[in-house]
Amino acid sequence: MSHPHPELTAPAPLAEGGLRVTPFGGLGEVGRNMTAFEYAGRLLIVDCGVLFPEDHQPGVDLILPDWSSIRDRLDDVEALVLTHGHEDHIGATPYLLRERGNIPLVGSELTLALLGSKLREHRLKETVHHVVKEGERITFGPFELEFVAVNHSIPDALAVAIRTPAGMVLHTGDFKMDQLPLDGRITDLRAFARLGEEGVDLFLTDSTNAETPGFTPTERGITPVIDQVFRESQQRVIVACFASHVHRVQQVLDAAYAHERQVAFVGRSMVRNMGIARDLGYLTVPPNTIVDAKELADLPPQHQVLISTGSQGEPMSALSRIAQRTHNFVHIEEGDTVLLASSLIPGNENAVYRVINGLARWGARVVHKGNAMVHVSGHASAGELLYCYNIVKPRNVLPVHGEIRHMQANAALARMTGVENVVIAEDGVVVDLVDGVASVAGKVDCGYVFVDGSSVGDITESDLKDRRILGEEGFISVIVVIDSSSGKVAGGPEIHARGFAEDDSVFEDVKPAIIDALDKAVADGATDAYQLQQTVRRVIGRWVSNTHRRRPMIIPVVVEA
Repeated sequence: MSHPHPELTAPAPLAEGGLRVTPFGGLGEVGRNMTAFEYAGRLLIVDCGVLFPEDHQPGVDLILPDWSSIRDRLDDVEALVLTHGHEDHIGATPYLLRERGNIPLVGSELTLALLGSKLREHRLKETVHHVVKEGERITFGPFELEFVAVNHSIPDALAVAIRTPAGMVLHTGDFKMDQLPLDGRITDLRAFARLGEEGVDLFLTDSTNAETPGFTPTERGITPVIDQVFRESQQRVIVACFASHVHRVQQVLDAAYAHERQVAFVGRSMVRNMGIARDLGYLTVPPNTIVDAKELADLPPQHQVLISTGSQGEPMSALSRIAQRTHNFVHIEEGDTVLLASSLIPGNENAVYRVINGLARWGARVVHKGNAMVHVSGHASAGELLYCYNIVKPRNVLPVHGEIRHMQANAALARMTGVENVVIAEDGVVVDLVDGVASVAGKVDCGYVFVDGSSVGDITESDLKDRRILGEEGFISVIVVIDSSSGKVAGGPEIHARGFAEDDSVFEDVKPAIIDALDKAVADGATDAYQLQQTVRRVIGRWVSNTHRRRPMIIPVVVEA
């Protein structure tokens, strides 16, 4: 087994006849999945998703994969294959297409339809796209692709087999093995077995649930729980789930119809995605069930259902605004039931519980994964992964999609079934498949690319550190006017603070020390404004640390007059 090490150097040129695999995201975190495959100078990309920011990344909207190492080679990209329509697999595609707009897109009908609406939002032209189904084959340059049905928490998910002269790769995408899926479309283990018989040289497997023993419960197991929630609710029911979770929405629509309730979608992405799913036939709407959200308010509460975004506590989502009573037309009332029908993504716990507490404060009953079986994972647990390894019998395994602990657990499962060569990599770690053996070849630069408003990649870790200091420790500005002829303080210091002290008079004690320090600095020959600003920063920084045990951001301004 190989481990990624920080001391890895840039990889040597790819050996003739070899296949190079470079993950730009998704290995070491749950999100921003993107992997490039290279053969004979040509590239194939699988997935291009986003990661959502955590509390310690203030002001960041999205985090993109870092494809800077191939930025000058985008003309070599034969196609971008999208395994399914979740944001962590398609969300960064518009940013990639800004850099080369004619990359052919390959994916299932629903996946490309969800992406199409996203591209229109970004005002990007529809690029060449190839709608594929399970069982189909299509060739781009040296890459022959075959697609395999897998089930996940969104319809129309696909695994992809990539045949090259260097060998065959099987990439599962996100998948599980639900034997009773709501849409009847099971993971095609017969195709996995057939590919295994042909010989899978490298198996890239979803690691997200590798630490969870046994098998992921079936989606159908949730139906009775949702039905019970509706049966026990005397007033309005509000359901929050991912805007792409068509199966969960289908279960809610069926329960609403059975209990003579009408449903409205709330949240722009929910309205858009469910409209697409309905138009394409992936969502079956019972008669007279869907109404506009504003019309719903005219119905008695016991006949109302709202399906909303915001199951992860996102601050601007519909559910967060409902919890804060700032939503335009949805006002939570005592006796309402709120159903959080989703998993808890690591890092979102505080935000979710903040929303739950906000809803409970207004008298709502909140049903969530912690107190009822209202969600099952979309990822294969350890038992399912063992089945896959035994069926596929791969020569080499590269665990993907997960944090390091998930990938290590996945690697352990592969070794238990007899796989001798398991490679653990992280984002940027290059893996070469040469003569049927996969090994780490080096590492390319691969960091976080932050999207902040319209800015892409301009925000650095240093900027985020400054923002965290502003949020946690406060901000102090100091303005001093220096007489240009005498070098003496002619005005100020004028000191203002935010998030540190309510009353600026607390700084009266430190003002004489600032003046003394500036006089001494000028006497010692300091004339440069930057040197004088640093003098101010040191004095007030030391005083704040000693008297208040705080480390706020300090911005000194020295003006010559």
